[in-house]
Amino acid sequence: MKKISIVVPVYYNEQSLAPLFAELLKAERVLIEKGVEMELIFVDDGSRDASLSELLKIKGQKQDVKIIKLTRNFGSVRASKTGFKFVTGDCFLILAADLQDPPELIPQMVDKWLAGSKFVICARTNRDDPLGTRIAAYIYYKLLTLFVVKDYPRGGFDLALMDRAMLPYMQSSAKNINTPLFAYWLGFKPEVIFYKRQKRIHGKSRWNFSKKLKFFIDSILGFSVVPIRLISLLGLIVSIVSFVYGVVVIVSAIRGKIPVQGFPTLAALISFLLGLVLLTLGIIGEYLWRIFDEINKSPETVIDEIF
Repeated sequence: MKKISIVVPVYYNEQSLAPLFAELLKAERVLIEKGVEMELIFVDDGSRDASLSELLKIKGQKQDVKIIKLTRNFGSVRASKTGFKFVTGDCFLILAADLQDPPELIPQMVDKWLAGSKFVICARTNRDDPLGTRIAAYIYYKLLTLFVVKDYPRGGFDLALMDRAMLPYMQSSAKNINTPLFAYWLGFKPEVIFYKRQKRIHGKSRWNFSKKLKFFIDSILGFSVVPIRLISLLGLIVSIVSFVYGVVVIVSAIRGKIPVQGFPTLAALISFLLGLVLLTLGIIGEYLWRIFDEINKSPETVIDEIF
């Protein structure tokens, strides 16, 4: 019998775990009829609520469930990659614990995998999220298609079934990586299932602005050289404008037409150029930090216990 491994990163998801498990059991019954068994791998990403207790209750009902407890919060991406180390299935996927990506999509994805597709994604056509979140998501995916992957799904995706052939690449990816984007970037032709992202019912999202901003920066700098090239282009433009301005100043000086006034212009130019230098150093620093983070050999996560 074939097997699908489902990795579920858990962070302050106490309230949603029981309903999630119930939905997964429903999906498992459908999968068994298709000749596919289910492997559940929960990764407790440093939760400080009762999530671990809920997970242990789940294991009491289904003994083959794997629970990996991390020492602290390392982030959902790194928690998911930790779960990949325990995957034994013929295919695998990452499932959010908040039920916004419905588990009933899993049998549909498995059908396409059984038909021969190695990569099946669930692309969002709409989402029941706050207006600010929808606007930010729209801008984010627009920039992804502009700078990174031209044909990336317009509404993005998180839920994706991957054949075991993709597992080595997912395990060896960089520490600071956008997992869905990396899977898409690998080049396997995706089969697409469209769905509407559900409103979060259980608990409160911990996906705050700082985490979203970091995720955005990781996504752009981790896959694109465009920011560095934009700096080069901007530097070239500023150099040309500065050269032209210098010629104008020299010609005006020769003709005796330079007024005494000019401090505001000089101050504005210096402020602009200094700001440009700091921006340039900041972007270069972001690239250098990612290089340092990859070569300093620090672990992506630290496992506390395995149940």
